[in-house]
Amino acid sequence: MGKLFGTDGIRGVVNAGLDADLAYKVGLATAVVLAEEKGEGKKPLVTIGKDTRISGDLLKGALIAGLCTAGADVLDLGTIPTPGVAWATVDRKADAGIVISASHNPFEHNGIKIFNGQGFKLSDALEEEIEEMILSGHSDVPRKTGGDIGRVSFVADVVADAYISHLKSTVSTDLAGMRILVDCANGAASATAARLFDRFEDLSTDVINADPNGVNINDKCGSTHIDALAAMVKAGGYDLGLAFDGDADRCLAVDELGNLIDGDQIMAACGMDLLQRGKLPGSTVVATVMSNIGLHAFAKEHGLSLECTAVGDRNVLERMLEKGYAIGGEQSGHMIFLEYATTGDGELTALQVLDLLCRSGKKASQLFGVCQRYPQELINIPVSGNEAKEKIMAADWLSQAIREQEALLNGEGRILVRPSGTEALIRVMVEAPEEATALSVAQDLANLIKTMNS
Repeated sequence: MGKLFGTDGIRGVVNAGLDADLAYKVGLATAVVLAEEKGEGKKPLVTIGKDTRISGDLLKGALIAGLCTAGADVLDLGTIPTPGVAWATVDRKADAGIVISASHNPFEHNGIKIFNGQGFKLSDALEEEIEEMILSGHSDVPRKTGGDIGRVSFVADVVADAYISHLKSTVSTDLAGMRILVDCANGAASATAARLFDRFEDLSTDVINADPNGVNINDKCGSTHIDALAAMVKAGGYDLGLAFDGDADRCLAVDELGNLIDGDQIMAACGMDLLQRGKLPGSTVVATVMSNIGLHAFAKEHGLSLECTAVGDRNVLERMLEKGYAIGGEQSGHMIFLEYATTGDGELTALQVLDLLCRSGKKASQLFGVCQRYPQELINIPVSGNEAKEKIMAADWLSQAIREQEALLNGEGRILVRPSGTEALIRVMVEAPEEATALSVAQDLANLIKTMNS
């Protein structure tokens, strides 16, 4: 992990670690690196979009100032889901795309993530080059003058319409006869979800939490707070509930009984559908080490191969590209359908789920409930920063405690302790046949980490 870039770009609390000065430097350095790649005399073209956080405009203005100062032209996409920026970068033949978002994190956080011209997350080598230039102080970075200064074009409406048309083209059915409830998390999906589902004239759609005010993104809503949606789906007689996170790169669902449909269950059902249609290379689905044991059991029973990577959709995507796989994702709802997208896309996932549900003729509980979940407990323990995370993960006392708890599970469960890649947290995840066992083991480990870290 670099000094600025983490596993998913640059993250921080705005004006307490991530500020306009840093954003300006990121824009400046990005433009310089892109210009070097394009060759002398050629202006880079960069798309830029954001979610609904109050700090988004502040950071966007600074980023654009840096980009234009170094001679890059900018396409301002306005408020748009993260995958919309990736798609637009390719569609508009831009050299890079920048997203201003902190995804599922609280509103006071924000982040800067960069896609390359192919719509994939920027390589480690280019991130390091940008980072080195920022940390060196920019003493030798040329500022353009006259006609060489970059221009800005505001293309939000045109690009959003084109992106929505692309999403609609990925499904074969008209989704007729279904009634759905959609939670936009007061985030980026507020700008596109209603417009997308309205394209399906015979699909009945109600939308909630689509009134962002800058500070209510992810606030007791969206994919990280799904209980309210579940209750409304069950009480309202909906066929399905859909929940996005703040930047709409992930999607979770709720069946007609109010039961959660997580990323593992979406992968299981969609993977089986692709397998049956001869569209699943290697009969393989790519998941992560966080995926539930239930997905492993389902895959074994139904002839699917399951490959697991380290946590992070970036790792999932790398494995998919390396081996030519079609579908992969995370339990948290990041789903990559490589035929249609270069990154996780919540609205695309929602359409694939609805399309499969419509074609199957089944209720959501029947279609997705076939992949059973082991009881799982996840406890997040706050720590002071990256140094504390590294010290804890390397500690002998932690390794010994994990071995002792694994012995108690007697091969009928799983323990995963890992540092968060985006927050100052140690995450303890335990699965076991009984919920009480999973909770007890997770609490014992979490309490130990808290005690040793105090």
